[in-house]
Amino acid sequence: MKKNLHKLETILAKAMREEKLSKKDIVFLIGLNKADQINKLFATAKSLRRRHFNNKIFLYGFIYTSTYCRNDCTFCFFRRSNSESQRYRKAKPEIVLAARKLADSGVHLIDLTMGEDPSLFNSSGAGFDRLVDLVASVRQETGLPIMISPGVIPQKILTRLAAAGACWYACYQETHNRTLFGQLRPEQDYDTRLEIKREARNMGLLIEEGLLCGVGETPEDIAQSIAGMQEMNADQVRVMNFVPQPGTPMEKRLPPDPQKEATIIAVMRLVLPNRLIPASLDVDGLAGLRRRLDAGANVVTSIVPPGQGLAGVAQHSLDIEEGRRTIASVLKVLETAGLRSAGVEEYYTWTTGRQGPIQASNPRGKMACGSV
Repeated sequence: MKKNLHKLETILAKAMREEKLSKKDIVFLIGLNKADQINKLFATAKSLRRRHFNNKIFLYGFIYTSTYCRNDCTFCFFRRSNSESQRYRKAKPEIVLAARKLADSGVHLIDLTMGEDPSLFNSSGAGFDRLVDLVASVRQETGLPIMISPGVIPQKILTRLAAAGACWYACYQETHNRTLFGQLRPEQDYDTRLEIKREARNMGLLIEEGLLCGVGETPEDIAQSIAGMQEMNADQVRVMNFVPQPGTPMEKRLPPDPQKEATIIAVMRLVLPNRLIPASLDVDGLAGLRRRLDAGANVVTSIVPPGQGLAGVAQHSLDIEEGRRTIASVLKVLETAGLRSAGVEEYYTWTTGRQGPIQASNPRGKMACGSV
């Protein structure tokens, strides 16, 4: 017991000095199961967040623009073969209106999420033309940075999306264990998915990488994923607990302990102290937000306006129409944690600061975030 406590304190001290943690250090932290030790981990994570971000929290508006997907991921409700899935494609006017409402409510970014909709990947290229036009319109209407999550798309399309006003590219590996990746994302190529994120970052886009926990991974796999995010120099890193989805091969798999996601968030903060780490409303809704903030998260994601017929991802309807995934609801939770919503200019400062090193290594890259 004393040996474990000494080891924990040694690792936490190393983290506070912002020295690189080893994979063994990360595996040890992920395996913590005593309340007092987890509290020490969380306290260190919050200290590092405070060092780099003070008490500022960033807020992301979320619009799932299309729930059609050409992939058949075993964990996803919107996999192509799931007959129970809610399907829609939102028209451009609906999306722009929802984005405007989110911007007016006070979010810092508009996250345009979609599956790998087959209509995007048509041979004529018209689908990508529509996506580029949508990003430009949302950017013009809101003046906010845009995150896009269209899956694996051609590099030339990423270049056009950046020129249209996209700032972020999110494309989650979910795991960096190749065998497990094949089980979660059948018919998809591990290296292709990884490489498109590197290409996106080289061209000046900020990137978000993510992992899914509770899907058969080991602590060593989680450590490998976090190390991979560090090696990639990802700008935003996220973890989400697996939620069993009806109509999928994994629907009967038990979800992990809610504490697991929070512990991994805290470990991510120790490994990547100056990055953005989301607390998603998409797993436990508003009720789970404080736990994730206490673990060191500094972004609240999946803020969805009610009355727009929009879906979430892991929990496609949780808290949405009840108005509990709105800015007003989130701000009340932030207040209880001694935190505040950042200003739009503060978010702009952070994003352009992160883009600076990218542009230095790639002078021809385009500053995608623009001014607010």
